[in-house]
Amino acid sequence: MSLIGIDVGTTGCKAAAFNEDGHLLALHYEEYQIHKPRPGWAQLNPEEVWEKVKLAINKVATECSRDPITALSVSSLGEAVVPVTNSRKILGPSILNFDQRGSEFLSTLGEQLSDEKLYSINGNTLGNQYGLTKLMWIKQNQPDLYIQADKFLLWSSFIAFMLGAEPFVDYSLANRMLLFDLDKCEWSVELLSIANLERSKLPDTAPSGTKIGRVSEHIANELNLPQDVIITTGAHDQSASAVGCGVIESGKAVYNMGTFICITPVFNDRLNPSAMIQRGLNTEHHAVPEKYVSFIYNQGGSIIRWFRDTFTGQEEKQAAAGRDDIYNLIFSEISKEPSNVVVLPHFTVTGPPHFISDSSGVMVGLNLDTSRGDILKGILEGVTFSLMEVVDSLAETGIEIQEYCPVGGGSKSNAWIQTSANILGKPFKLPVVKEAGTLGAAVIAGVGSGVYDSFEQGVEATVKVERTFEPDMNLNQSYQAHYQVYQGLWPLMGDYLRRLATMN
Repeated sequence: MSLIGIDVGTTGCKAAAFNEDGHLLALHYEEYQIHKPRPGWAQLNPEEVWEKVKLAINKVATECSRDPITALSVSSLGEAVVPVTNSRKILGPSILNFDQRGSEFLSTLGEQLSDEKLYSINGNTLGNQYGLTKLMWIKQNQPDLYIQADKFLLWSSFIAFMLGAEPFVDYSLANRMLLFDLDKCEWSVELLSIANLERSKLPDTAPSGTKIGRVSEHIANELNLPQDVIITTGAHDQSASAVGCGVIESGKAVYNMGTFICITPVFNDRLNPSAMIQRGLNTEHHAVPEKYVSFIYNQGGSIIRWFRDTFTGQEEKQAAAGRDDIYNLIFSEISKEPSNVVVLPHFTVTGPPHFISDSSGVMVGLNLDTSRGDILKGILEGVTFSLMEVVDSLAETGIEIQEYCPVGGGSKSNAWIQTSANILGKPFKLPVVKEAGTLGAAVIAGVGSGVYDSFEQGVEATVKVERTFEPDMNLNQSYQAHYQVYQGLWPLMGDYLRRLATMN
């Protein structure tokens, strides 16, 4: 008997099968394209993604035919929705969160929704990255599509719906629409009214791990699945990853080392709104009942990729023979000691607490003896210092982090993990199974189908620690001085940009 976890991201999807003990039986990954038909637009083709998801499921189901699949669940990106009919017809593209459409509604919405008011209902502050403004744009600019759509489904609920489930969405994903009442656990009548949107266009809501149907007979035949595979509600990808690495109680946090470096701490209660808003922190339901999560993030992984592409030659890349090999090569060049290069990682829009969009990256300390490894180490440190700006102030919110669980592509680098542990001064516990998103979705499916009695039992059965990276507290002390230098860079950069603007 096995469980399938499906993880649908912005540029690719994974399907993985696990047995009840969390052993990976099969894994398949498929990529797809972000489409940009006009400047400022970014969308997915749901038909293309659906075909890739089916291919991934089919590959996995075929490989683990000796371990019959009993249930599945889907974790996914947030915010974006897919317009569908009740007969499961796809009506149009899915507008992504960084698409500029909808920004024109922010000023009007802001007149009725202060940060404090919106946060008291939804646990977020106003922004164009959420599904709310995208739906308003569709209603105003594509009225025929809006009318024809019976439902606008977030990606986890869309994939489950296409497999044969009823149109439901879990609480963590529903929160990404900016229309969900966090305390009542239902769509907010007040927020829908302010946005002039209909409740009937949205799916019903339910906790993660709720049984919402079974894979339809014709889909099961097409994908080589057994008949009557149970489908459960899934989760927002960050919450699913937290389940998949055992971060289900307060004091623990995920350290997701992907395109975005995202710290996801867990806490038990709604926290002081003003303290959370001041730090740019949201409040979202965890996949685990009666738990909440928040996100501290930046685009550090994108900066590491920029370094890889900029500081390695074509011959070197070819000699490395693969993506992971080239990363192993460049990370082998960094030293254990702090770098003399201090980096302000404002290469793109930053995350909390400031969400700065009008800055630039800065490197301080370069000289003729500076090596490529020194620069990379400085980038790793700067990316982590950026997260420290929030982490160091968490006590006033009530959030406490005693240990981190590293996941994502960056968790393949021991040097990166150890650097993060040394700077943040807390242990990093690397799980045996690195596919935290798909494992988390599989555990959610196991809870919903009765394989596990609870999330706690599911995590205990499936999540094991491979290695603990303890912080070097002597280096942690050294990093405090580097952090002070780092903190002085943004005020200097801000002054420079203001002077440059007057020159132009």
